[in-house]
Amino acid sequence: MTRYRVLVEFDGGGYCGWQSQRGAASVQDAMARAIERMSGEFTRPTAAGRTDAGVHAVALPAHFDLAGERRAAEVQGALNHHLWTAGEKIAVHGAAQVADDFHARRDAKQRRYAYRILVADAPSSLEAGRVLHLRRALDVGAMSRAAAILEGEHDFSSFRASGCQADSAARVLESLAVKETAAGLLLREGATEIVVRAAAPSFLYNQVRIIVGTLLTVGLGRMSPDDVAVVLAARDRTKAGPTAPPHGLYFLSCDY
Repeated sequence: MTRYRVLVEFDGGGYCGWQSQRGAASVQDAMARAIERMSGEFTRPTAAGRTDAGVHAVALPAHFDLAGERRAAEVQGALNHHLWTAGEKIAVHGAAQVADDFHARRDAKQRRYAYRILVADAPSSLEAGRVLHLRRALDVGAMSRAAAILEGEHDFSSFRASGCQADSAARVLESLAVKETAAGLLLREGATEIVVRAAAPSFLYNQVRIIVGTLLTVGLGRMSPDDVAVVLAARDRTKAGPTAPPHGLYFLSCDY
């Protein structure tokens, strides 16, 4: 058997997320079908993380095993052929043979996410389903101050969804940054894009989206940065902001 690692890029719109679910279209099942068409073998790939329905990925690592040995470039090309001919919104890049004991999820040392927010008087038709649109300006400075409070090791009980199955809410948020830009090919005059970037060894269920929802509450003036410290200490999900919609969130990359 030969183990392969691939980096999977996908538009999460139309998928229930990475993980296979009965009666729903998942990225994992689409990848499994492409692998079977390429090799004649059925195997479900394992990814570095499970994305929610509507969440996108730029470079989500995944691994799978095949009998025999193929060139990595051949695997990448064949998978992309079968994905695109099947009409999937998925692309594979960065294919490589890896050690038999490599594990895309268990071996991950750091995961990075980004959340995109478009502040403009009208939504973008070209970015529909790929960015959260707001008409009201945000206080990026206040959001940045609130983000700094959340960096480091904390009990993030206030920032995990009720369905979270993790044994502990303790996590190390290595970095959380809020940046604003007025540049970009698709940004019209008067529009700005705000990006929230988060990096950690692992995240709780919906943690990034709840953090973004809380930062948005701060940016809209409905909560102060100091209030975020109170929310964090409360260890109570009802104290934090809403869960931000999934379509603005991207899995960026992973370190091993």
